[in-house]
Order: sequence, then C-alpha cells, then structure tokens
Amino acid sequence: MSNLRELLNEIEKVEQRYGSSLRKPSSEGEIMKLCQTFKDKFDEVDLPKQYIEFLRIVNGLDFNGLVIYGVDQDLLDGEAEEEIQGFIELNDLWHENNWQRKYLFFGDSDTAWYCFDSDEKIYYELDKPSGTIMDSFQDFNSMISNALETSLL
Repeated sequence: MSNLRELLNEIEKVEQRYGSSLRKPSSEGEIMKLCQTFKDKFDEVDLPKQYIEFLRIVNGLDFNGLVIYGVDQDLLDGEAEEEIQGFIELNDLWHENNWQRKYLFFGDSDTAWYCFDSDEKIYYELDKPSGTIMDSFQDFNSMISNALETSLL
C-alpha cells in the first residue's frame, strides 16, 4: 500500500494539470476547535491522531468522486477558497439514521462511506447506501490510502 503523502502528491499532480491544487492544511487553532466541537457534540474522547495528521497536510479533499471531510466552515479561521465538506456537519447528517450512529464518518464516494465503528474499534469501507461492509482496516491511514488509490484509478 502506498504512503499517504505519496498518494496526495499524485493527486496534487493531477490537480495541477487542471489548474487546481490541494487545499491548504488546517491550522492548529482550527484543529483544536474541531476537536473540542467533536468532544462536545459526540461525547467521544478524541479524534484519531492519524485523521488530525491528515488535516495538518490538507483540510479535506474532493477528488474524482472521493470526498474526505475537513474542518467545518464555521470553525475555520477565515474564508475557505472552496466549499469544504465539514466533518461535524456530515456526521450530523449521517447520524440521522439510527443504525449509522455507531459510525464516525471520515469521507464518502459515490459508492462507499469511509468510517470508524466505535463498537468494534475498526475502520470500514461501507457500501453506500446499504451499509454492507466492503472492506476493513486497522487504522485511518490504511483506510484513506485505499480510498485514495481507488480514486487515482
């Protein structure tokens, strides 16, 4: 499996061919606000460290049908250059369905959700919309690397 940074570099090269680029990293202040809002809203202890590291590289991603959630617009220090699919906002949306409340959603595509099962303590790629488990991962980085590899095909 490819390194997360290498995959992001490949995506950056594709974006540059179309006159675009990856989003800027989240600031430490934005990450702190996201972490506090997350704790308050979802009664969870902490966001995964690997997800926070991802945000330090790029504040979310929207590439070739894959969306990885970033820091919500209302938690940003300033205006975003483009629309960001917010982590808190999208988890609120997906949690409207009772069966989805055990999951913490980090991203989605046309066919899948990328999430963490807080009961089983494992990361999953779920079929969208059935919720059938398509793949499982030991950590955030392996899950997102797999999603990025798929989006680069």
